[in-house]
Amino acid sequence: MPHGQQGTPPLPLKPSSPRRPRAVLAISRAAREALLDPTALRRLRHVARVDPELLISSPADFTGRAAQLADAEALFTCWGCPPLTSDALAGMPRLRTVVHAAGSVKGHITEACWERGLTVSCAAAANALPVAEYTVAAILFSGKRIWELARTYRARRTPPEGLLGCPALGNFRRTVGVVGASRIGRRVIELLRPFDLRVLVYDPYLTREAARQLGADPVELDQLARRSDVVTLHAPALPSTRHLFDRARLALLPDGATLINTARGWLVDTEALTDELVRGRLYAVLDHTEPEVLPADSPLYELPNVLLTPHVAGSLGTELTRLAHAAIDELERYAAGLPYAQPVTRRILTYSA
Repeated sequence: MPHGQQGTPPLPLKPSSPRRPRAVLAISRAAREALLDPTALRRLRHVARVDPELLISSPADFTGRAAQLADAEALFTCWGCPPLTSDALAGMPRLRTVVHAAGSVKGHITEACWERGLTVSCAAAANALPVAEYTVAAILFSGKRIWELARTYRARRTPPEGLLGCPALGNFRRTVGVVGASRIGRRVIELLRPFDLRVLVYDPYLTREAARQLGADPVELDQLARRSDVVTLHAPALPSTRHLFDRARLALLPDGATLINTARGWLVDTEALTDELVRGRLYAVLDHTEPEVLPADSPLYELPNVLLTPHVAGSLGTELTRLAHAAIDELERYAAGLPYAQPVTRRILTYSA
C-alpha cells in the first residue's frame, strides 16, 4: 500500500483580490451541527457566501434545490454528502471545487468529478491526528494488558498476583510493527519516538531510506508479523489489501501478540482472527471490523483479550473543530487563488483510503 506522503506543498501562487465564492453545504444536519460551532460558522461565512440552512444530504436535494445550486462555485462537504454523479453535477454548472471536512472522499467523489475537472481537497491530515493518538494509547495499553487486567480486577475485587515479575507485561524494548506508512502510520511512528520501542514498518511504496528517516526499520510483511509484539494496521482498503492478515499471516504472529486495527475491517479475515482470539493466543484492539457492526452473538464482544470500540478512533467531539477549520483553511486558499495544501487527485484516490 502506498505511503500517502503529503510531500512538499507547491509554491503558492500570487493571491488574487479577496473574494467570497458561493459555497453550499453538502452535509447531514447532524454533521453540520457537530462540525460547525459558532466560531467555525462565522469564519466560514466570512470566507464564502453560504447559507447554513441550505443542506444537500440526499440525491433528491440536487433536483429539489436546483435553483439554489445553480450559482454554487464550491461544495463544502462532510458526512452525509450524497454521491456527486453526473446528474448531480449537471445542476451545478458553475461548480469548480469540493472541499471535504473529513477524511476519505471515496463516498461522494465520482469519476464524473474528474471528468468535469473539479479540484478536490480533504481534511484527512487533520483526521489522522486523533487516529494516531488512539493507536499509540492502544499500543502502550496493550503492553500492560490493561483491558484484561482491568476486567480481572473488577471481577475479583483484588489485584492479580505475580504482576511484578511477569515477563509478558511492559513496554520496554517491545517491537511494534506498523503496516502502511500512510498519514496515520507516519504519525504513529513519530509519536512512538520518545518510547523505548523498536519500530518496524512495511509499505511497498516506501523506500528503505525514507523508512529509516521516519525512525523505523523497513521489513517485508511476513517478517514484520513474525517479529512484532504489536501490529498496527494503517493501510487503505484496496483489492490488493483484501484480507492482508488472513489465517496464514495471523498464524505468523507470536503467541501473545496484539493486532490493532484502526484502518478497515477489510484488511483482516474476521473469522480467522476470531478463531485465534477465542483460543486466547492473540490479543486485539479493533476499532474497525468486517462487518462494521459485528453480529450480536459474536464472541468478540465478551472476550477478555479483545478491546472492541465502535469506530471512534477518528475525530469526535472537540476534535471535529480541527476538521472544520482545516477545511475552511482550504476554502480560504481557494478564494485567494492559492493551490490546496491537501489536494486530492484521481491518482491519489487509487491507492488511498
